[in-house]
Order: sequence, then C-alpha cells, then structure tokens
Amino acid sequence: MNLSFILNGEDVSIRARTGDRLSDLLRDGFGLLGLQSDCRCGRCGRCLVFLDGELVPSCLLPAFRVRGCEIVTIEGFALTDEYHDILDGFAEARVETCGFCESGKIMAVGALLERKTRPSPDEILEQLSSVSCRCTDPVTMIAAVQAAAELRARRLYRRARQ
Repeated sequence: MNLSFILNGEDVSIRARTGDRLSDLLRDGFGLLGLQSDCRCGRCGRCLVFLDGELVPSCLLPAFRVRGCEIVTIEGFALTDEYHDILDGFAEARVETCGFCESGKIMAVGALLERKTRPSPDEILEQLSSVSCRCTDPVTMIAAVQAAAELRARRLYRRARQ
C-alpha cells in the first residue's frame, strides 16, 4: 500500500506492507534514527512521536493509520523553539540523561508544556512515567521541566511584546 502523510513539515509518500509499524517506517524508510523501537509494546518511550499533535508510541501504530496525518519526530521537534527551551531547562537543572531516554523525555516534556504552561510536580512526574528510564532523579526532572516552562513563558512574553 502507498501511504501519504506529512512528516516533520514535509509531504511524503512511502510504500508500506500490511504489518509495518510506524516506528519501522520512520527508521527504515526515512532514516530517522532519533527514535528506537525497543519494547514494541509502548512502554519504554523511546519511539514517541506527535501524531496530529498528540504524543503516541509509534511502535504501536500500524502504518496504515497515518495516511493523511501529520507526524513530528524528535528530528522535526528539534527545529522548534520549544525543543530549545526544553534543552536549556535541562541544562539549567543539570540534567544528564543516559542517552537511552533523552528523546522520549524531550518529547514527553514537549507534549506536557503544550497542554500546561506551568505544570505541577505531580503532572510532570505523571507525564514522564511514559518513559521507562530512571537515569535522572525525579526532583531534578521536576526542576528541569519547571525551568523549561519558565524559559518558554519568557520567550512567548518577549514575542508578544514585539
């Protein structure tokens, strides 16, 4: 089957087989290596993508479900101001991820900050529970997300004043 959708802001088309998962298409068909498909059951968080603005594990999505949709991977998200706010927040809180979970945590935080401008510690921990790596202690992650939220709010305020 031929699938057409928007990938990181560009119209794309790819040939897929019946049993293909979105994570396989993104890695094998488009060479997007920022996501992994390790658990293949949606628990590890390494394959998180935005599907029409919603955070989803791409290893659970049959490829045919993305026809006509918009997909944003970590590579596409990395081109946004929001991504840089998160990285700066992580740096400010001195978060050092193990590399296994980094893209998943960034995508999860991006989704949270899109919904909540000032998330509570409980909301932050709940959102990060979608990524099953525990390389960073919860207190540090809360500080990092709060710093990212503050940086984002300042950037949006500056933009509104211009």
